Amino acid sequence: MPYAPFDLTGKVALVTGGNGGIGLGMAEAMAQAGADIAIWGTNAAKNAAAKARLETTGRRILALECDVTQEAAVEAAFAETLRVLGRVDGCFANAGISGGRSGPFLERTLEQWERVLQVNLTGAFLTFRAAARHMKERAETGDKGGVLVGTASLAAIEGAARNEHYGASKGGMVAMVRALAVELARYGIRANSILPGWIETEMTARAVADPKFASNVLPRVPMRRWGTGADFGGIAMYLMSSASAFHTGDTLVIDGGYALY
Repeated sequence: MPYAPFDLTGKVALVTGGNGGIGLGMAEAMAQAGADIAIWGTNAAKNAAAKARLETTGRRILALECDVTQEAAVEAAFAETLRVLGRVDGCFANAGISGGRSGPFLERTLEQWERVLQVNLTGAFLTFRAAARHMKERAETGDKGGVLVGTASLAAIEGAARNEHYGASKGGMVAMVRALAVELARYGIRANSILPGWIETEMTARAVADPKFASNVLPRVPMRRWGTGADFGGIAMYLMSSASAFHTGDTLVIDGGYALY
């Protein structure tokens, strides 16, 4: 008999940036476990492809175009998610961008700095705020509970030389999530961060395809491979489920052992 807490039937998960990479890997696993899924992304074609893929699970799937840096867009997308799916039990703030081509900190422009912080940190703030308001309202009617999960990065805890803007955005994510874990616990809301290592996605495609980069990085990964979006399905399902009912405020590293040495 399957372990019952991992059954997500009746739950609804929202995944921003859920149309590819880590986000799609998380969404697919949760759908297979029984959850209905909303994905938000800015690319209509990728949204449509991801929606078709997720619908093979037999669950209700909603795909919306949403730029998480825009307050009005986030509020509208969240309202539409509630209209179609009825509720949101778990919110995965996964949408993000890289720091672009690395360069010396002394040459970093204000525009580059603000763009990364806007997407990776402000976007997560706006998304979490909309979800937390909804979850608090439910709690006040007797329906306590909710899950907030932020996709951060090893850059949040390691020295990301020439990538300080990216590291700052992900470090800010971790700090925000920890604060939310404390503030929202009274409503039964849990908050955790996931810290990926080197994962093969569209965002990292150029880096992992570079032979010199690969020869420098892969020997430091004990598992001797790049991570994939599917590697994040299990942790998403766990955090979304009642199996993690007493697990909050944590930073969960998924990196194939890279950070160990």
